Amino acid sequence: MFSKLAKVANAAFAVALGAALIGTGAGASQAQPGPPVLGGGSGIVIDNAFQCTLTTVGHDGAGRLVGLTAGHCGDAGASVAAEVDPGYGQIGRFVYSNADLDYAVIEFTPGRIVPVNRIGNVTITGVGAPAQFPNIVCKEGRTTGNTCGIAWGDVFQTNMETWSQMCVVEGDSGAPVVIGSTLVGMVNAYLAVACFGPEVGTNMNAIMNDMNARGAQGAGYHPV
Repeated sequence: MFSKLAKVANAAFAVALGAALIGTGAGASQAQPGPPVLGGGSGIVIDNAFQCTLTTVGHDGAGRLVGLTAGHCGDAGASVAAEVDPGYGQIGRFVYSNADLDYAVIEFTPGRIVPVNRIGNVTITGVGAPAQFPNIVCKEGRTTGNTCGIAWGDVFQTNMETWSQMCVVEGDSGAPVVIGSTLVGMVNAYLAVACFGPEVGTNMNAIMNDMNARGAQGAGYHPV
Protein backbone atom coordinates (compact mmCIF):
# COMPACT_ATOMS: atom_id res chain seq x y z
CA MET A 1 0.00 0.00 0.00
CA PHE A 2 1.31 3.43 -0.92
CA SER A 3 0.48 6.18 1.58
CA LYS A 4 0.55 9.79 0.45
CA LEU A 5 1.98 11.99 3.16
CA ALA A 6 -0.29 15.03 3.54
CA LYS A 7 -1.33 15.58 7.15
CA VAL A 8 -4.61 16.97 8.41
CA ALA A 9 -3.95 19.96 10.68
CA ASN A 10 -5.88 21.53 13.56
CA ALA A 11 -7.09 18.17 14.92
CA ALA A 12 -6.08 15.82 17.70
CA PHE A 13 -5.02 13.21 15.16
CA ALA A 14 -4.64 12.86 11.42
CA VAL A 15 -5.46 10.04 9.03
CA ALA A 16 -3.95 9.78 5.55
CA LEU A 17 -4.87 6.67 3.57
CA GLY A 18 -5.01 4.52 6.67
CA ALA A 19 -1.83 5.79 8.35
CA ALA A 20 -2.51 7.67 11.60
CA LEU A 21 -0.21 10.29 13.09
CA ILE A 22 -0.54 11.91 16.52
CA GLY A 23 1.11 15.21 17.45
CA THR A 24 2.23 18.47 15.84
CA GLY A 25 5.54 17.29 14.42
CA ALA A 26 8.99 18.84 14.13
CA GLY A 27 7.86 21.65 11.84
CA ALA A 28 6.01 23.66 14.48
CA SER A 29 7.99 26.48 16.10
CA GLN A 30 7.53 29.89 17.64
CA ALA A 31 6.48 32.72 15.30
CA GLN A 32 8.99 35.49 14.60
CA PRO A 33 8.15 39.13 13.79
CA GLY A 34 7.95 40.06 10.12
CA PRO A 35 7.46 37.81 7.08
CA PRO A 36 8.18 34.12 7.76
CA VAL A 37 11.47 32.66 6.58
CA LEU A 38 10.79 29.76 4.20
CA GLY A 39 12.81 27.35 2.10
CA GLY A 40 13.01 23.71 1.14
CA GLY A 41 12.06 21.78 4.28
CA SER A 42 9.69 24.40 5.77
CA GLY A 43 6.22 23.38 6.90
CA ILE A 44 3.23 24.91 5.12
CA VAL A 45 -0.51 24.89 5.90
CA ILE A 46 -2.88 24.49 2.98
CA ASP A 47 -6.44 25.89 3.14
CA ASN A 48 -6.08 26.04 6.95
CA ALA A 49 -6.54 22.27 6.94
CA PHE A 50 -3.49 20.31 5.73
CA GLN A 51 0.22 20.36 6.50
CA CYS A 52 2.93 19.55 3.99
CA THR A 53 6.56 20.47 3.36
CA LEU A 54 8.03 22.86 0.81
CA THR A 55 10.46 21.25 -1.62
CA THR A 56 12.24 24.44 -2.60
CA VAL A 57 11.75 28.18 -3.06
CA GLY A 58 13.14 30.21 -5.93
CA HIS A 59 12.31 32.20 -9.05
CA ASP A 60 10.97 31.10 -12.40
CA GLY A 61 12.09 32.48 -15.73
CA ALA A 62 9.61 35.36 -15.47
CA GLY A 63 11.01 36.43 -12.10
CA ARG A 64 8.06 35.19 -10.04
CA LEU A 65 8.80 33.92 -6.52
CA VAL A 66 7.56 30.33 -6.56
CA GLY A 67 7.88 27.12 -4.61
CA LEU A 68 7.21 23.43 -5.08
CA THR A 69 5.51 20.79 -2.98
CA ALA A 70 3.69 17.48 -3.52
CA GLY A 71 0.68 17.63 -5.84
CA HIS A 72 -1.62 15.75 -3.47
CA CYS A 73 -1.16 18.57 -0.93
CA GLY A 74 -3.50 20.90 -2.82
CA ASP A 75 -5.26 21.91 -6.02
CA ALA A 76 -4.87 25.12 -8.00
CA GLY A 77 -6.34 28.00 -6.00
CA ALA A 78 -5.60 26.51 -2.57
CA SER A 79 -4.26 29.02 -0.04
CA VAL A 80 -0.88 28.65 1.65
CA ALA A 81 0.23 29.83 5.10
CA ALA A 82 3.54 29.31 6.90
CA GLU A 83 3.40 26.68 9.63
CA VAL A 84 5.95 28.66 11.63
CA ASP A 85 3.43 31.54 11.84
CA PRO A 86 -0.04 30.59 10.54
CA GLY A 87 -1.46 33.74 12.12
CA TYR A 88 0.56 35.83 9.66
CA GLY A 89 -2.04 34.84 7.08
CA GLN A 90 -1.92 33.81 3.45
CA ILE A 91 1.52 33.98 1.86
CA GLY A 92 0.66 32.51 -1.52
CA ARG A 93 -1.49 30.06 -3.41
CA PHE A 94 -1.28 26.92 -5.48
CA VAL A 95 -1.27 27.85 -9.16
CA TYR A 96 -0.77 24.39 -10.66
CA SER A 97 -1.08 20.79 -9.42
CA ASN A 98 -0.05 17.75 -11.44
CA ALA A 99 -1.60 14.47 -10.31
CA ASP A 100 0.51 12.28 -12.62
CA LEU A 101 3.88 13.50 -11.34
CA ASP A 102 2.41 14.47 -7.95
CA TYR A 103 3.95 17.92 -7.75
CA ALA A 104 2.46 21.39 -7.36
CA VAL A 105 3.64 24.96 -8.00
CA ILE A 106 3.00 27.66 -5.41
CA GLU A 107 3.25 31.35 -6.31
CA PHE A 108 4.16 33.47 -3.30
CA THR A 109 2.80 36.97 -2.77
CA PRO A 110 5.66 39.52 -3.10
CA GLY A 111 6.97 40.59 0.29
CA ARG A 112 5.06 37.93 2.23
CA ILE A 113 8.02 35.56 2.81
CA VAL A 114 11.79 35.72 3.21
CA PRO A 115 13.12 33.00 0.86
CA VAL A 116 16.23 31.06 1.93
CA ASN A 117 18.19 28.10 0.57
CA ARG A 118 18.83 26.41 3.94
CA ILE A 119 16.32 24.95 6.41
CA GLY A 120 17.49 22.64 9.18
CA ASN A 121 20.31 20.46 7.87
CA VAL A 122 19.51 20.81 4.16
CA THR A 123 20.98 23.47 1.88
CA ILE A 124 19.88 23.68 -1.76
CA THR A 125 22.31 25.26 -4.22
CA GLY A 126 21.11 23.68 -7.45
CA VAL A 127 19.00 21.04 -9.18
CA GLY A 128 20.47 17.79 -10.48
CA ALA A 129 19.92 14.33 -11.94
CA PRO A 130 18.08 11.58 -10.03
CA ALA A 131 19.81 9.57 -7.33
CA GLN A 132 21.11 6.16 -8.29
CA PHE A 133 21.97 3.10 -6.20
CA PRO A 134 23.99 3.28 -3.91
CA ASN A 135 23.84 7.08 -3.46
CA ILE A 136 22.97 8.32 0.03
CA VAL A 137 20.11 10.83 -0.08
CA CYS A 138 18.78 13.08 2.68
CA LYS A 139 15.59 15.03 3.23
CA GLU A 140 14.29 17.78 5.53
CA GLY A 141 10.62 17.28 6.44
CA ARG A 142 8.27 19.29 8.65
CA THR A 143 7.39 16.16 10.65
CA THR A 144 10.51 14.00 10.91
CA GLY A 145 13.18 16.61 10.23
CA ASN A 146 16.45 15.46 8.67
CA THR A 147 16.79 11.79 7.74
CA CYS A 148 19.03 10.00 5.27
CA GLY A 149 19.19 6.62 3.59
CA ILE A 150 20.37 4.63 0.62
CA ALA A 151 18.75 5.29 -2.77
CA TRP A 152 17.40 2.19 -4.51
CA GLY A 153 16.96 4.08 -7.78
CA ASP A 154 14.14 3.96 -10.32
CA VAL A 155 12.85 0.51 -9.34
CA PHE A 156 10.22 0.20 -12.08
CA GLN A 157 12.12 2.22 -14.72
CA THR A 158 9.47 4.94 -14.88
CA ASN A 159 11.92 7.78 -15.62
CA MET A 160 9.93 9.74 -13.04
CA GLU A 161 10.56 8.40 -9.53
CA THR A 162 13.24 7.20 -7.15
CA TRP A 163 12.87 4.86 -4.17
CA SER A 164 15.00 5.29 -1.06
CA GLN A 165 15.27 4.03 2.52
CA MET A 166 14.69 7.37 4.29
CA CYS A 167 12.28 7.71 7.21
CA VAL A 168 9.19 9.68 6.14
CA VAL A 169 5.71 10.00 7.65
CA GLU A 170 2.59 12.12 7.20
CA GLY A 171 3.39 15.82 6.80
CA ASP A 172 6.72 15.12 5.06
CA SER A 173 5.02 15.28 1.63
CA GLY A 174 7.00 17.57 -0.63
CA ALA A 175 10.18 17.44 1.45
CA PRO A 176 13.34 18.11 -0.57
CA VAL A 177 15.51 15.09 -1.37
CA VAL A 178 19.16 16.05 -1.81
CA ILE A 179 22.58 14.62 -2.53
CA GLY A 180 24.86 17.05 -0.76
CA SER A 181 23.36 20.43 -1.65
CA THR A 182 21.88 19.30 -4.98
CA LEU A 183 18.09 18.91 -5.11
CA VAL A 184 17.31 15.65 -6.90
CA GLY A 185 13.69 14.93 -5.92
CA MET A 186 10.79 15.38 -3.53
CA VAL A 187 9.11 13.08 -1.02
CA ASN A 188 5.68 11.83 -2.14
CA ALA A 189 4.81 8.54 -0.41
CA TYR A 190 5.98 5.50 1.51
CA LEU A 191 5.34 1.83 0.93
CA ALA A 192 3.49 -0.18 3.59
CA VAL A 193 4.90 1.12 6.90
CA ALA A 194 5.74 4.71 7.86
CA CYS A 195 9.47 5.29 8.46
CA PHE A 196 10.32 1.63 7.69
CA GLY A 197 8.84 1.09 4.23
CA PRO A 198 10.70 2.56 1.26
CA GLU A 199 10.11 6.23 0.46
CA VAL A 200 8.99 7.01 -3.08
CA GLY A 201 9.46 10.43 -4.64
CA THR A 202 9.29 12.28 -7.94
CA ASN A 203 12.57 13.19 -9.62
CA MET A 204 13.33 16.89 -10.05
CA ASN A 205 14.35 16.46 -13.68
CA ALA A 206 10.87 15.10 -14.49
CA ILE A 207 9.29 18.07 -12.67
CA MET A 208 11.57 20.61 -14.37
CA ASN A 209 10.86 19.13 -17.80
CA ASP A 210 7.12 19.31 -17.22
CA MET A 211 7.21 22.90 -15.92
CA ASN A 212 9.35 24.03 -18.84
CA ALA A 213 7.10 22.29 -21.37
CA ARG A 214 4.03 24.06 -19.94
CA GLY A 215 5.73 27.45 -20.10
CA ALA A 216 3.67 28.82 -17.20
CA GLN A 217 4.47 29.47 -13.54
CA GLY A 218 7.61 27.54 -12.63
CA ALA A 219 9.12 27.38 -16.12
CA GLY A 220 12.81 28.23 -16.00
CA TYR A 221 12.92 27.63 -12.26
CA HIS A 222 16.08 28.13 -10.21
CA PRO A 223 16.41 28.00 -6.41
CA VAL A 224 17.35 31.08 -4.35
